[in-house]
Amino acid sequence: MKILLVQDYLRSGGTERQSVLLANAFASDGHEVRLITFRPGGALAQTLAASVGCAPLQSFDLRLDWLAPGLGARAAEFAPDIALCMGRMANCYAGALQGRLPHAPVLGTMRTGKPLPLLFRRSLRRVRHLVANSADARDTLVARYAVPATKITVIHNSLVFPPQSALSRNEALRAQLGAGPATKVLLSVAMFRPEKNQRELVEIAAGLPLDVDWQLWFAGDGPARAACEQLVAEKNLAARIKFLGFHRDPTPLYCAADLAVHASASEALSNFLIEAQAHGLLAIAYAAQGIGECFVPGRTGWIIPAGDRTAFRATLSRRISEPALAHAERSADAQAFARRQFDPTRQVAAYLDLFARLRATS
Repeated sequence: MKILLVQDYLRSGGTERQSVLLANAFASDGHEVRLITFRPGGALAQTLAASVGCAPLQSFDLRLDWLAPGLGARAAEFAPDIALCMGRMANCYAGALQGRLPHAPVLGTMRTGKPLPLLFRRSLRRVRHLVANSADARDTLVARYAVPATKITVIHNSLVFPPQSALSRNEALRAQLGAGPATKVLLSVAMFRPEKNQRELVEIAAGLPLDVDWQLWFAGDGPARAACEQLVAEKNLAARIKFLGFHRDPTPLYCAADLAVHASASEALSNFLIEAQAHGLLAIAYAAQGIGECFVPGRTGWIIPAGDRTAFRATLSRRISEPALAHAERSADAQAFARRQFDPTRQVAAYLDLFARLRATS
């Protein structure tokens, strides 16, 4: 099968990681895969397998995520059997791409909690089918955008970094960052964008009791990082809150942390939370689209009403003081849930099965 994936730019976000994972997996399965990006390069460009053909449309990086010169012609030249559009900008072009590829099913995807731009909404009507990465995202498509449920398939995100062996605590990294054996390390892995709301986590952590030994680690980069660092400096928390930058593979961080914390205001399904669960981290997160599908609510993760700092802080305090045995049992449940629900082999097979069904009826 000739499979085309469309992504605006291979930045370090969750959708982009899923694009690379799917492209590599489809190619490994023996399919001819082409990934068209609008902009060249990006933090994840080097993670593409050599067997994946990558074709940027901008001859040099104009830093314009929406500009896709020649997309229709490049797609028609490849003549795919199926096309999958990933991310908001790619989905804005999905409807026009379906018109350019009348004999190939073009699939749009719903992977965001943000309001959809006009061109994206138009594409919802024109594409052959839609993949939502959570049941919440599917329900949003049905209720808010009047998409027939029969036109939508839910396929959760895959684990990008599934644990390859038995987990052990990364004491060396903890020591390197000044965390002692008793320190409770809170971890947040996300791009620094306003909607990811890392500043809120700073405010929450700043209100923890003074006798609690904690650190908060932020992994990621992006335009909102500088303002978050300034807030940490203003609160004199630089000794407790660490900015670790972008990590191509955050596995060592998962193995060094104690709890996953997430205050994002816009999600469809959080890659960070499912990866953290797979590595045994319990999670505390503000309510947002898809959050309840990332863990077992009340057992391996806790959903806090958005903006309720008091409730978030109280839940965090309880988890920090939880007896070791109870924590270990919940951690084992988190690993089992995530490895079963978000297994990459299972998710890739679901895509390929969907592609085959759509081709058979096209």
